[in-house]
Amino acid sequence: MKSKEENLPNSSSENVPKDSFDSYGTTLNAEQLLPKLSESQLQQLSPTALAYLGDAVYELYIRRYYLLPPQRVENYHRLVVAQVRAEKQAQMLNLLSQYLNNNELEIVRRGRNAATGRPKRVDPHTYQQATSLETLIGYLYLTNTERLSELLQKLIME
Repeated sequence: MKSKEENLPNSSSENVPKDSFDSYGTTLNAEQLLPKLSESQLQQLSPTALAYLGDAVYELYIRRYYLLPPQRVENYHRLVVAQVRAEKQAQMLNLLSQYLNNNELEIVRRGRNAATGRPKRVDPHTYQQATSLETLIGYLYLTNTERLSELLQKLIME
């Protein structure tokens, strides 16, 4: 008779750690799969890495927001792209600024300073602002999802 781990799909794969499944073969919840990072691990992350994560989190949030009512995929795409453009992100950061605490403002500053390079279609200031928002979202996603939700809710209300 095979063990539970042998019956699991991909259990021999190196991409799926064996401890991703509980003793019944079901997947673990998000907190178990994505444990909080330690303070030293957070300190190792560059603002660019936080912005990289924040970009994905923000787009996922916007996609979720437009999911209902059901629409054609082309409509979803059009709506989401309009919200995740650098110009719109810069505008969203300006709306949120009044609600940010000193620590969050410091994260925004670090994100702005990390935005180097030449953006292709927007002016550098707008690109810096968009990167700042993404950095803040990435940081809050890793450290305080409740605060992240609070700030994202403020964007909906604006």
